[in-house]
Amino acid sequence: MSFFTCGNATRRELMFGAAAAMSAGGAARPLILLRSGWQTENIGDIAHTPGVLTLIKKHIPEARVALWSFALDRGVEPMLKRAFPGLITVGDKTPEPGSALKQLMDEAAICLHGSGPSVVAWQQLEVWRKATGRPYGVFGVTVTAQSEAASGAPNEQQKLVMAGSKFLFTRETESLGNVRSMGLKGVETAFVPDGTFSVTLRDEEKAGRFIRENGLEPGKFICVIPRLRYTPYHKFRKAAYSEQAARERDAENARTKHADAAKLREVIIAWVRQTGGRALLCPEMEYQLEELKPLLEDPLPEDVKKRVVRRKDYWITDEAASVYARSAGVVSSECHSPILAVAAGVPCFYVRQAQDGIKGQMWADVGVGDWAPKIEEVTAEGLAKLVMATLSDQNKARARARAAAEKAQKLQAWGMGVVRKTIGL
Repeated sequence: MSFFTCGNATRRELMFGAAAAMSAGGAARPLILLRSGWQTENIGDIAHTPGVLTLIKKHIPEARVALWSFALDRGVEPMLKRAFPGLITVGDKTPEPGSALKQLMDEAAICLHGSGPSVVAWQQLEVWRKATGRPYGVFGVTVTAQSEAASGAPNEQQKLVMAGSKFLFTRETESLGNVRSMGLKGVETAFVPDGTFSVTLRDEEKAGRFIRENGLEPGKFICVIPRLRYTPYHKFRKAAYSEQAARERDAENARTKHADAAKLREVIIAWVRQTGGRALLCPEMEYQLEELKPLLEDPLPEDVKKRVVRRKDYWITDEAASVYARSAGVVSSECHSPILAVAAGVPCFYVRQAQDGIKGQMWADVGVGDWAPKIEEVTAEGLAKLVMATLSDQNKARARARAAAEKAQKLQAWGMGVVRKTIGL
């Protein structure tokens, strides 16, 4: 399969792309324009893109792919190019005459919206619709109920874009119910899990070096990831909410973070004392680097603290996935580190918070709902008991992880079949 895009492409690259548009037999090869990439401060938001690219490569190998993304900093672009040789990106906002995006839109058979927390790029889908009139679809997103408007339910403009799609696949069944209650006519709807379940990215060199330098033994350490109830976006970028909302979010974070972290610490204590293994404290989002020491490391008993490693710099998805794959398990209040673990056949726990919305339903949907306890409903002792009981039988736990990944990937394969049909394959 050829991954061809043409962002800031050279003339030679554009000529290569034109040649790649033909199969060996001289037939035209369809082009998929993938709109994906939401932010790079979060290894989960990074993971959506390579997950869907992997699915296209596997299930639609005769197609070409163009990646339309505005989130390729922090080493993400080189990572994707290593995993998908020949990948070039387009970052144009609109298809101005003569632009790379205009050329892609002229060629592409479909615009495919990648998986994510919502129909994030609805405005770009509208640009596509107006510019081409050709099909577009959405692959594995969350859609919030209208009764929860404060939590990001689609507005009227977004609903019009959704209503014009050929298919709209949600990443959990609760979202599917929300979509179907909207009464969209002529839109194929289904549950198709988050693209992250198909991530195969690895950076074995970086991961191996990190593990050796920190005395981590494969299969004998756990990864622990905390989360504040509200991501403090206002502290590192212009936020979409008011200063008053920022103050309220900070207050709620201050009120809950120590109690939440205490439950994760109980898991660390149980793991270290019962197994003699180590615990790696690591981030899914960049801001969490500052929280690892005060929330998780400092309050631990001294005997446990000696067996703890704290990540001191941010990483991206390929290195993180490689480390998770070598662990005994992942315990996280963020959603996507556990998905990366399951994709690698590693047991995981998503200790979910109410503020994280309905996406936790996906764990029950793929058959491991007991691995996603609600943090308000589980005690510290109960969480530690769950983790230890599960991880004590690695063969059984890994078999369950593999089964969950296989279920997700089977549904994703069906979704890719719909994409094939939509572009006439």
